[in-house]
Formats: sequence, structure tokens, C-alpha cells
Amino acid sequence: MIVRIMGEGQVEISTDDISILNELDTELEAAIDAGDEGTFRVRLHALLDKVRHVGKALPDDSLEPSELILPPADASIEEVREMLGDQGLIPG
Repeated sequence: MIVRIMGEGQVEISTDDISILNELDTELEAAIDAGDEGTFRVRLHALLDKVRHVGKALPDDSLEPSELILPPADASIEEVREMLGDQGLIPG
């Protein structure tokens, strides 16, 4: 699965890693629903760090279609809320 982190580029992640990413996504959504800025920031960074860790960076000139688009690390709660679908940022 190809994932784009806005402002950073694309990474390829294994479908085996989706479940852990979904757990982090659920925690992020809970922080957004609660309006908890501090927890939101921690959870967003944890999700992005995990994607970077498990993902294999694609070359900057790669033009692969992204199956998921994640917000940048400095995104606001409102910006991420607008990006959320029915299944969160990471569909399960």
C-alpha cells in the first residue's frame, strides 16, 4: 500500500502493518473527538512515526498513486478532522 504523508513524500507499507496503524488511528480519532489538543498532537506524531518506521520510502521522483494520504505533523485538529473518512485516516 502506498501512503503519502503531506509535505514529506510517499512510503510503501505492508498490509501486515495496517492493524497497528489502525490502532493508532483509533487513538488519534478519540483525541480529536475529545478536542484534546495535547493528546491529539502525541497521537498524530505516533501514527506518522510508525508509518515512517514500517514504511519503505519511495524515491522523490516516484509517481505512484497514493492509496492513503496522511496529514503533515503540524496539522491542526480541524485540518485532520476534515480529512477523516467514515473509517478514519487508515481504513481497516
